[in-house]
Amino acid sequence: MAEPATARLHIAYFTGEYPRATDTWIQREIAALRAQGVDVEGFAVRQPGSEHLVGPEQVAETARTTYLVPQVKSLRLPLAHLGLALRSPARYLRALRLAWDTRRPGVYGTAYQLAYFLEAGLLAAGVRRRRIRHLHNHFGDSSCSVAMLAAELGGFTFSFTLHGPGIFFEANTWRLDEKFRRAAFVSCISWFCRSQATIFADPADVAKLHIVHCGVQPEALARRTHRPGGAELLFVGRLAEVKGVAVLLDALTEVAKVHPDVHLTLVGDGPERQRFEQVAAETGAEGRVTFAGYRSQAEVAAFLADTDVFVLPSFAEGVPVTLMEALGAAVPVVATQVGGVSELVDHGVNGYVVRPGDPEPLAQALIELLDDADRRQRMGDAGRATVTAEFANPTEATRLRTLFANTLAGLPTAIRPQLG
Repeated sequence: MAEPATARLHIAYFTGEYPRATDTWIQREIAALRAQGVDVEGFAVRQPGSEHLVGPEQVAETARTTYLVPQVKSLRLPLAHLGLALRSPARYLRALRLAWDTRRPGVYGTAYQLAYFLEAGLLAAGVRRRRIRHLHNHFGDSSCSVAMLAAELGGFTFSFTLHGPGIFFEANTWRLDEKFRRAAFVSCISWFCRSQATIFADPADVAKLHIVHCGVQPEALARRTHRPGGAELLFVGRLAEVKGVAVLLDALTEVAKVHPDVHLTLVGDGPERQRFEQVAAETGAEGRVTFAGYRSQAEVAAFLADTDVFVLPSFAEGVPVTLMEALGAAVPVVATQVGGVSELVDHGVNGYVVRPGDPEPLAQALIELLDDADRRQRMGDAGRATVTAEFANPTEATRLRTLFANTLAGLPTAIRPQLG
């Protein structure tokens, strides 16, 4: 259904930490909505560490975001809750009951829920003070709990973007069912994500589950021209076990037997970096691997312009934005058959999809692509076309804007929101 004619949309955006270097797609989404005339005001629980402020985009968003944690130890906290309680005692008590009913198990779960309730009061007061009618949250765990409680306290609607896959392992403790029931809509990043959500949603709430992809800007990515003699591999992501980095390092030793000049750049950081550096040394790959740390959006684009193959051997994923960026730059990808990856990577067309946890097929796919520049170019161009058609940031932001407008106007929206 086309977007209805409405007044200028005024939306609050919320998440736990913002702007993180790993969540550049949230920054792009907000920027695209603003470019389309939506007033977006940003809120977050806390500001990320300085290691995440890797580019001007992050610095600018930090300056225009309202953070809750600095307010907790000030008079704003009791004044916010007192104002909400006096404005509507019944609503305040309902929010308290909701917090109790949706707390996580155990003493720690109750303690954290109390913190979420206190934060929710600050968020609700901030949203009401700015006369905002709708709050949108990214992720379904703690920040979504705060958003749900804030909506109840403040008397406005809320929605959230559901990512996965981790949230589905704890869907019951995070009370996704109640969040689905109370949300105006849920934006699922893939059909796979939506299918998992339906497991935990009441049948009456399934119609609220929509598909809006995370987006990239293909036009901002230089198209890679592939030439014979490829040797550069690129990984972008958190350095954590779930990303399969150790498997990649094992596969790299096999690739080096065929392509002795192969080189792998790992862009990102995380809790397992030191262990992966040790694995690289133990497998003899140390001299072929560069640990580049977190990098800005512009630096990641530069890495993509110089690489031959992008590789993401994860054990669990939603639909990785890093894969979209690689395909948007006309770089073929090798990824694992997990989550919604196959909604983006068409095996044999724009990349290869291999089984997770096995270095042998991973190495073979990398070798085949490094062997053949024409294949890399053909697959890369196909990937750029895929991303432009289905994962372009301005287009996906338009779908999300349609959801906001229809929600506030009380109108239905298709599962995959139409563009007009």
